[in-house]
This record gives sequence, C-alpha cells and structure tokens, in this order.
Amino acid sequence: MGNILDKPLVLDRIKEYYKLKGNAELARFLGVAPNTITNWYGRKTFDIDVIYTKCVDIDMNWLLTGEGNMLRAESEKEENIPVAHPSDSPMEGIPLIPISAMAGAFTGEQTVLEYECERFVVPTFKGAEFLISVKGSSMYPKYNSGDIVACKRLPMDDIFFQWNKVYVLDTDQGPLIKRVKPGSDKEHVLIVSDNERYEPFELPLNRIYHVALVIGVIRLE
Repeated sequence: MGNILDKPLVLDRIKEYYKLKGNAELARFLGVAPNTITNWYGRKTFDIDVIYTKCVDIDMNWLLTGEGNMLRAESEKEENIPVAHPSDSPMEGIPLIPISAMAGAFTGEQTVLEYECERFVVPTFKGAEFLISVKGSSMYPKYNSGDIVACKRLPMDDIFFQWNKVYVLDTDQGPLIKRVKPGSDKEHVLIVSDNERYEPFELPLNRIYHVALVIGVIRLE
C-alpha cells in the first residue's frame, strides 16, 4: 500500500507556495467552504481532484512528498495531449464513465454507454470505447489523479496481455488502473504501479472479470 501521506502537510505546502495566510485564504483559493479545510485537517484527508485542478503550477511529487522540484516542469504543462471537447449530440463522442458504472462500460451496456454519461469528441482516440477518470496517485507520474484515460475493451474469452502496458481491470477489489506483467505462473499476473511507494502484487486471472487497454490520456491543466 506504500506510506501514508502526511495530508495536513500537503495543505501547508499549498499555503507556503501560494503565500496564503491561514485556512480562510486556502479555502477561497481552492473554492471550498472554510469548514471543509477544518475538516480536512481534522480528518487528515483532502480532495485530490480539487487540489490538482487548482494547483496547476505545483509539481505533484513535491506537493505529496516534499521531494524534488516545487514547480511543475514546462514539458508537463505543454505535453501534447489530444484536444477533447464535450459533444453536443448525446450519441456522438466517447462516454466518460463514472466508477459506479464501470461494469456496464466493460460489458458494453447501452444504457451506460449511450444515455447516462457525458460524451467527448477526441479525434485521435480511434478505437476508444469509453473514458474514465484516474483516482489516486498509484500511477504517478505517468497518470495524475484527475487525468482522463481512454480505454478499449478486450475479449475475456481469449485475453492476451501486452506485458508492461497499462490496463483498466475490473476485479473483485474494484477497478484498477495498473501495468500488467507476467506472474509466477500462467494462472497469475503481476499488477504494478508506476509510483514506487505502491508494492506490486500478484492477481489470479480468475479474479479479473473484464479488461480494457489504455490507449490515450487527457491531462487537464
């Protein structure tokens, strides 16, 4: 699982970088209620999506760990990401699937893919069947929390993994976005995070219900 983040210290780093005087200014900067900041400090938690959206200049590795450069690299800010825009037509574009509807996305359930989701037109994502948002930091720096990945479903009756590629896996542990490598035998695969603080682990193939290959990413700045 890796080390637990010192989450109050993350909030302090935001105040340090943006020279915010106290929790009230931090709340205004993040666009949340003052009691939300109080609760975050008290419960040692925060909303990573809010922080990633607002702190566009801060390097996420420095923010979360205190290590490395404080500023996000210009190459990260200007990464060549395909342009996406919301579709005006309910049937056009790629659906952005909420985590709660993930199983329906994997099976191609029409009520999920066609009617219940916001859709985006991304011309370069040919073959993508759905989009999902990345949650957490386990795939940092490849993917940040809040990034949107484009996925192509793979048939489970004849599954073929391209080793070290990133996949979205529907498992008995819930959905995972991880690299897949060979396991200790043909009945297992090794699940690997890009963030070194998360230990790799083996997963039996019979506990993987659906698989999709990640074919692209949209990074929101």
